[in-house]
Amino acid sequence: MKRYQALAADIAASIRNGTLKPGDKLPSVRRASASRHLSPATVFQAYYLLEAKGLIRARDRSGYYVAHGAKALPPEPETASKPDGEARPVVISELVVRILESAMTRDVVPLGSAFPSPLLFPFERLGRATAVAMSQLDPWSTVSELAPGSHALRQQIALRYLVDGIHIRPEHIVVTNGAMEALNLCLSAVCKPGDAVLVESPCFYACLQALERFGLHAVEVATDPRDGIDLDALEAAIARHRPAACWLMTNYQNPLGSAMSEAKKHALAALVARHRLPLIEDDVYGELYFDNRRPTPTKGFDGDGWVMHCSSFSKTLAPGYRVGWTSPGRFLKQVTYQKLTTSLATSMPGQLGIARYLERGSFERHLRGLRLSLRKNRDEYIDAIGRHFPAGTKVSRPSGGYFLWLELPGAVDALALHDKAMAAGISIAPGPMFSASRGFGACIRVNYGHPLTARVEAALRTIGKTAIRLAA
Repeated sequence: MKRYQALAADIAASIRNGTLKPGDKLPSVRRASASRHLSPATVFQAYYLLEAKGLIRARDRSGYYVAHGAKALPPEPETASKPDGEARPVVISELVVRILESAMTRDVVPLGSAFPSPLLFPFERLGRATAVAMSQLDPWSTVSELAPGSHALRQQIALRYLVDGIHIRPEHIVVTNGAMEALNLCLSAVCKPGDAVLVESPCFYACLQALERFGLHAVEVATDPRDGIDLDALEAAIARHRPAACWLMTNYQNPLGSAMSEAKKHALAALVARHRLPLIEDDVYGELYFDNRRPTPTKGFDGDGWVMHCSSFSKTLAPGYRVGWTSPGRFLKQVTYQKLTTSLATSMPGQLGIARYLERGSFERHLRGLRLSLRKNRDEYIDAIGRHFPAGTKVSRPSGGYFLWLELPGAVDALALHDKAMAAGISIAPGPMFSASRGFGACIRVNYGHPLTARVEAALRTIGKTAIRLAA
């Protein structure tokens, strides 16, 4: 981000959070230049950008003022969830499938989708990389690299770990059919039917579906909408239920968008090691950060191998290729066995195409553009929700990923809102699909991974008006 953009973003944030109110005067160009150590030209650029967005207005011979049309952003969710802490069998798949199937068409506005816009990804470059890689294929590699996956790809993944200061050898990585297979392999490697698994409250619905499929019991643990799971509550749940594993998203959690601090991740790694508890870390959004650097996963603080780190390229580079991986620490042998006895191998063309793409050095450039697009979308969606949704709506402020978590006011029923939205050709993700206890009945998740076109804004306006009627 350029310096004038950073200044504009700071001022915009002050307007949206109410620090600067309509009619307030901004610092003069000279004063802002001196206080921020910027040239007057840079300050002018920032003010011109804010003016173009309608947030400020210039007055002749007077300066710049916050525009009267500028509106403060809706407040953020602040209260941690309060699950009952009971271990319960999971019955969620019928609800999830019903909701997902209703949105699987291009005609539906995909605010409830789990994927960003496919137009954000370099499919043409990936196709060329795949064609070249397959033309150079060593036929014996299709046999010798079956279960662990392509060595070339595992080497590239290991290099990405190394850039983040995490030392993992290629032979300690298993390539999978997307992150979901990685997560399921880890779960089946350490759990048996009837075991308890600790999860966030709310948590990703696919996690609940996996627990249901394996006959496991979910224990929902209190989670803060900003900084993730409550470690005291987690330790209390460990003492009470003696779980077989915990499954957490520590970076840009789906659906909350919460992100744990590095200090908290360090404490989490120490906690699971102390209790000898496998931690299945779902880190598919870690590369989609909006700050200066990638947040270190809990795996980066794992000295004893209790963290089973899982990720994929589906959210960052190659949706549809279904290429993911896990670095399962001390459980490598068990996970490899599970891979061999289930899917045996991951598609070789997809692996080799991604490996070659990574080798060519284009991934970072693509990621920078992707992050900028998603950050822009986030700000525009929050603005639109502030304009169209009922007063009292609370909206998360994720620092990465592409989901917003909304707490709706009054007596809004998220499932009823979903049904009415679908009747209008709009998908949303209602809160109860993220909870084994069907909680969060007044919450929805909104995907901002698609540009805020006129069609999308009209959809948000429709949902907001419907929510206002339901809240009355």
